[in-house]
Amino acid sequence: MMTALVLIITGQIVPGTILSDEEGVLLTATALESGVSWFPYLLSIAVILFAFSSMISWSYYGYQTWSYLFGRSKKREYIYKFIFCIFTVLGAAITLGSVTLFSDAMIFAMLVPNMIGLFLLRKKVKQELSTYLKMIKR
Repeated sequence: MMTALVLIITGQIVPGTILSDEEGVLLTATALESGVSWFPYLLSIAVILFAFSSMISWSYYGYQTWSYLFGRSKKREYIYKFIFCIFTVLGAAITLGSVTLFSDAMIFAMLVPNMIGLFLLRKKVKQELSTYLKMIKR
């Protein structure tokens, strides 16, 4: 929302305009630069730190899932790390749009089993929610 407000307030974009991911990034940097000349440098640092921290957290979550599904051993850990590194290199080499589409598809793939699990455990979830609400009232 903040990015959208910056773009609209600075006049860099008209609401309803459709941009590619790359155009959106450049437009945001231009809009922020119109207000503060050095802000694109700060934005670049923030994006790099956000990307790095996201890679670390996604790697950790992925490894936890991997070890739950396949068990913990040094060999399996190195297999996961190798696959993660391959996908990191591929992600850096392909277009941003492709990375975004793949990421969205994988998040959807994680959503499906979670929704099925929530549906199957709905009675237990309702019971736990009522227990939690009773605890809060006390």
